[in-house]
Amino acid sequence: MPDPRFPGGFTWSAATSAYQIEGAVGEDGRGLSVWDTFCSVPGNVKDGATGAVAADHYHRYTEDLDLMAALGLRGYRFSVAWPRIQPTGRGRPEQRGLDFYRRLVDGLRERGITPMATLFHWDLPQALQEAGGWENRDTAERFAEYAEIMYGALDIRDWLTVNEPKTVVDCGYRWGIHAPGFQDDSRAFVALHHLLLAHGLASRVLHERHPGRRVGPALNLHPTYAADDTDDDPALAAVVRHRDGLENRVYLDPIFKGAYPADTLEWIAERSPMPDHIRDGDLAVISEPVDVLGVQYYNSQFLDRSGERVLKYPTAQLEWLEIYPRGLYDLLVRLKDEYPAVPIVVTENGMCAPDEVGPDGHVDDQGRIAFLRDHLDAVADALAEGVPVEGYCVWSFLDNFEWAEGYEPRFGIVHVDYETQRRTPKNSALWYRDVIATGELR
Repeated sequence: MPDPRFPGGFTWSAATSAYQIEGAVGEDGRGLSVWDTFCSVPGNVKDGATGAVAADHYHRYTEDLDLMAALGLRGYRFSVAWPRIQPTGRGRPEQRGLDFYRRLVDGLRERGITPMATLFHWDLPQALQEAGGWENRDTAERFAEYAEIMYGALDIRDWLTVNEPKTVVDCGYRWGIHAPGFQDDSRAFVALHHLLLAHGLASRVLHERHPGRRVGPALNLHPTYAADDTDDDPALAAVVRHRDGLENRVYLDPIFKGAYPADTLEWIAERSPMPDHIRDGDLAVISEPVDVLGVQYYNSQFLDRSGERVLKYPTAQLEWLEIYPRGLYDLLVRLKDEYPAVPIVVTENGMCAPDEVGPDGHVDDQGRIAFLRDHLDAVADALAEGVPVEGYCVWSFLDNFEWAEGYEPRFGIVHVDYETQRRTPKNSALWYRDVIATGELR
């Protein structure tokens, strides 16, 4: 019997991003992205890996679409490579880039798979970076123009604007482990404001010019907890609250409440001129109504009194991915309780492992199956609490280029042999196929 906790119209999906799977970085007029540049610097990416070929999806997309259909996917979330559409981030679109995504969307529809498109998944055109990148307010304006090109080119109902602005801010600007590779809080929080402004401007364009469609951000959110949950310590509670501000409220509050959280903004002001970049009307733009919220969950954070993270549960191949499914439930219920009710899609959730094809031709990734089952249980429990979750996207459909970690971590439910580009559905893909077909979490 189907699990009654999931509604009949629940959209079972998988997700990818352009730079991680497409390859073909120099083909059909595509311009350079910040990730092409970042990967070219020795030492930035493990083993000197780049996204130049990745999973070669640009040439193999029909094979990938057939595989999606064979697994019974009802939805597919992909991202558009901005440099493939506007090689310099401005001006007339490159028709060959538009045509690729038109073919992709047509192929999805022919197979009964609903597309969801992400406009920005970190591959900023390098020319815009050279003009100041996300520290330059003009980049948000250019983003809105690019968004309008895509809205006009692709007949898609659901659009996501900016993928994980927090990762761009933290990994790209604060810690320097992602493109553009800075380590400067002063610049990071200026970029944060302009990323949120870009989201708002692109959302406003859709609402004004394309009624009937839906748009929202894709936010990676981290529930924060005291590592010692038996200790009623006001100082520890303050540490957890502060981290929650940086992980969650500084993104959620301006989008849903039209204001940055005062405590977090005060902390930022001591480190960055970001507050001086907030102009009259900006927060009204950023808080343009959200039609659908993409929620991305990989892990929670447990903190000690010094604000250091404490690992309390098992981790995946990458240690930052602490496996705590209850955190997804807590996050979804919190969104319902503290923010305006909007439809939610879990747009990323998955785990990495050093998967290998066995002698029987299968990848027996039982750990991933357990991870997905437990997190889908958490989604089902949240649905039972009235959280309006419409769908779930496994991250990721394919093994892919995992940013600074190169190709060693494998997040896909489909194994990719990077030498031959052969695709092999892992046992997790077959398990997910059966969940989709039966509605049962076995």
